Parts: sequence; structure tokens; C-alpha cells
Amino acid sequence: MKRLLFFLFAAAVLTSCATIFNGSKAKITVDNTRPVTTPVTLTVDNKSYYNVEFPTKIRIKRGFKATQITATADGYDDGSATVNKKFNGTTLWNILLGGIPGMAVDAATGALMKPADNHYTLNMQPKNYVERIEQPNLPAELPAPAAAPDERVTHDEPGRTTLEQTVIRWYFESEPQGARIFWRVVSSVPDEVKNTNELWLGNTPFEETRSFNILGLTYENARNVQIEIKVRRSGYIDQTKRFNVRQAIDQQEISSFFDMVKADE
Repeated sequence: MKRLLFFLFAAAVLTSCATIFNGSKAKITVDNTRPVTTPVTLTVDNKSYYNVEFPTKIRIKRGFKATQITATADGYDDGSATVNKKFNGTTLWNILLGGIPGMAVDAATGALMKPADNHYTLNMQPKNYVERIEQPNLPAELPAPAAAPDERVTHDEPGRTTLEQTVIRWYFESEPQGARIFWRVVSSVPDEVKNTNELWLGNTPFEETRSFNILGLTYENARNVQIEIKVRRSGYIDQTKRFNVRQAIDQQEISSFFDMVKADE
């Protein structure tokens, strides 16, 4: 009888494989796109961690519900990330070692699921952040864009206009990384600036400095022209954002973060 009871107890324990091997919590890494110089408070499912330094490792509940991560720090915009869950393959051992009892234990502890990724990147930026890039190669006599509102980009004299010599920072990041980036021109004044087809820009994370050599563009009509950025990654929903060219010229930057959402399987 003792041997039988011991055997039944061992079988019940072993059939909850995912719970034994992985536990009811999982470890992930959280980082930020750039260093944060003030203390960070990280909140994970309503539990707060103080004086966090990036990158950091945290433990989250497995379960079926997505985990929300938010980060706050003095002088910075808040950052956030959503940790979606996916099926934990370790649970398949329950089919070999007893089936229903073990599956029930894993379901109750949440061990049936695990984080979709092991690394998550936030996008905390300094408040009112606009990064200016020095332009040491520009001749001193060139006017600012506002001083030449009708100066037009043409085929005849490439590189002549102030717009073509104004350096713009392009920066795009995504979670997860590795998304392909495409861009095109979207114009509300097609008689002056034509729409273009999508062109491949690179993969995230992407950072580059380039100018606006868009044919027909002037500082004045730039307010009616947009740059459309589309990111694509296998298994995720495409995301598209548009940026006003006039604003980009004034700020000398086009940048954004894309939090990719998994496509329904």
C-alpha cells in the first residue's frame, strides 16, 4: 500500500512538468533605447521597483494575461511595454506523463504560458527632446530655410538648395527589433511634389543623417508634404506613421518607436 501511494504521489507531481521545470514566473530583460540619468521606477502588474538601472532583469507572472510594464523618471517621458504570452512547449510533456492532472496543475499555476520574447526595450526620452545636429560643412553665407521659402529642389542643380544641405536625423526603433523599414513621399500638392512608391530604408534599430532631396520641394510647400514610414516584420501587423516634412526640417529630426503587435495565428 505504501508503495502504491508513493507511486501515485510521484505521478501526480511529475505530470505537472511545466510548473516543476519553469515555475509560475518567468525572467525577462528590460532595457531603454538610450541611457537614463535619473532614478527609474519600474511598475510591473501594479508592483513597483525603485532606483532601477537599465538593462535590468525582472520576473513576471506566466499566466494567460499580458503583463504591462511602465517606467517613470524625473525629466523623462514615461516608457511602456506589453509582454504578450505564448504557449509553453514544456507542457507537452504532460501528455506523455499523465495528461489531464498535470495539464490542470500547469493551467492553475499559469505555467502553460511563457513570455513571447525575453527582451523588451522601452522608449523613455528626455522631456521636450529635440536633438540638434551640427552642420560644420555648410557655408556661412547659406540662408536658413525660412529665408528662402521658394527655393526649389530640381534635377538641374542637385545639392544647391538649403533644403538639400540641411541635415536631418532619421531614427527608428521597434520592439522586437529587426523590423524592415520602408518610406515614401505623400504629397497634398502633387503638381509641385509628386507621390512616390515605397523604398526600403533599412532594419530597426536604424539611425542615419540625410537631407531632403525631394524633387519640387520648397520650404513653403513642405507643410503639405509628409514622409510615410512603414515597418514590417514576419508574424507581426504592419505599422505606418506619417511625419510632416516642414516640421522635420524645423526640428532636424524624424524619429519614432514602433511597438509591434503579433498577427493573429
